[in-house]
Amino acid sequence: MGIEEDIKSTNFEDNYHKVVININYTYGWINNYMRPEFEKFKLTQQQFNILRILRGQYPKPATVNLLKERMIDKMSDASRIVDRLVQKGLVSRCTNARDRRAVDIRISEEGLATLEKMDSTFKTKDLFKQNLTDEEAAQLSDLLDKMRG
Repeated sequence: MGIEEDIKSTNFEDNYHKVVININYTYGWINNYMRPEFEKFKLTQQQFNILRILRGQYPKPATVNLLKERMIDKMSDASRIVDRLVQKGLVSRCTNARDRRAVDIRISEEGLATLEKMDSTFKTKDLFKQNLTDEEAAQLSDLLDKMRG
């Protein structure tokens, strides 16, 4: 199905306008597909993103600024998301030994275990593999990179 059929419109200024509409529509489609997977673990997409960043840093800690830099959704309030993850026991927060004004954030064993469970129950490729080959997925990713300059 094409974007015209999905949104019941063919009224695009040009192909550049069409691609922006299509990317935004696809972003919503992916979020709607993935939301139930996150909800099974009582997480939001932003919380999941922070846990993944912290797992990539593990065993080294991260700062809130590092999390903000690496987050997919740059508009998210990383400090508030970390607070919620601390309440859930998925991350810990402690004062940085070198700079007492800075706070170190580490993923906990429970956070690592949660991501491991998620990894075993849900694979992102399952969302696309029926419609895109591995090569097409790489090509699409390269085109999106190119679009962002």
